[in-house]
Amino acid sequence: MLILQRKRNESLSINNNVTISVMEIGTDWVKLAIDAPKEIPVLRSELKEAADENKKASVEVPQNVLNEIFKKK
Repeated sequence: MLILQRKRNESLSINNNVTISVMEIGTDWVKLAIDAPKEIPVLRSELKEAADENKKASVEVPQNVLNEIFKKK
């Protein structure tokens, strides 16, 4: 893990195609601007965790339950 310190209006580059800039700084928050190509997903960690949990839950549904759900439609 790399830990960097940046001030407002400073930025950092990742792999020549992603730029992260510090826009504003509050007492317990930071507003970032992320410039990345559309094919690179940028998600807040809580959204990624929720998506991962949803994916895991969908894999754990027994086939007979799925068959019943699709039969009703």
